[in-house]
Amino acid sequence: MISLDATASEPPYEQIRRQVADQVERGELQPGDRLPTVRALADELGLAANTVARAYRELEHSGVIETRGRAGSFVTGDLVERRAKEAAADYLTRTRALGLSGPEALALVRRLVDHPVRP
Repeated sequence: MISLDATASEPPYEQIRRQVADQVERGELQPGDRLPTVRALADELGLAANTVARAYRELEHSGVIETRGRAGSFVTGDLVERRAKEAAADYLTRTRALGLSGPEALALVRRLVDHPVRP
């Protein structure tokens, strides 16, 4: 399912995140599919559990997977919603880098909904 390239400049957690997201995008992982536990995947890849946990957190943050407590982590079902969440997460990252708070970024979006900027 996941293979790591030890010579890559990309850190292991990002390789895991990217590969899982790509597998979901290609339909190799379907909505509702259960991912291996953090510990099981870490053991399989020879990594610390925290590395896999970070990849899963990033995937959850972007809406690719959801964690259901002790039941595990599962691929989410709605591609449109997933892409919208990814766009929203990217937007928040960029606006925070510009010095805006979450509420300020949200207020900006609300203003743009009511008064769109015309190109």
